[in-house]
Amino acid sequence: MNTLSNSIKPIIHKVTTVATSRLIQIEELDLEFSNGEKRVYERIASRGNGAVLIIPILGNEILLIREYAAGTDRYELAFPKGKIEKGEEFLDAANRELMEEVGYESAKLTLLKQLSLAPSYMGHLTTIVLAEDLSEHREPGDEPEEIEVVPWKMSDVDQLIERDDFAEGRSVAALYLMKQYFKTKG
Repeated sequence: MNTLSNSIKPIIHKVTTVATSRLIQIEELDLEFSNGEKRVYERIASRGNGAVLIIPILGNEILLIREYAAGTDRYELAFPKGKIEKGEEFLDAANRELMEEVGYESAKLTLLKQLSLAPSYMGHLTTIVLAEDLSEHREPGDEPEEIEVVPWKMSDVDQLIERDDFAEGRSVAALYLMKQYFKTKG
């Protein structure tokens, strides 16, 4: 079994903002590793408090959403998600996003895992939350168009992976985390 030999984090000598937009900030890091090696890295800095992705379960179905994704320029099928507002707890953010995007609130929220997207160059974290015991409750959201809610039978989740429009990495990972959770739970 391998042990981690790189346990001493590099020294960050300087952080310089090289670009900013409404959504992202790119930083340049002057690093020095424990062996004396010096490098310059770039990262997309974390702005805000992270995000939540919610796996809503209603009876024997999961609830997905279909919405436009500018990055891929197509409509994607995924789990509802959104940013955690300043001062907001992640479970509160999960319930708020669930009400805004799906029209339900949850009486039982379970943390499954916190995921990074591309930790070598992004500081963003997404918290995956399972939402059970749902009841109808819609709150207004900030989406530019109505989001389509797509119920999907739990017995057919393996077919979801085969779909071209179910490609968002966090949603794929969340599906596997959900399956593992229920397998462990029995």
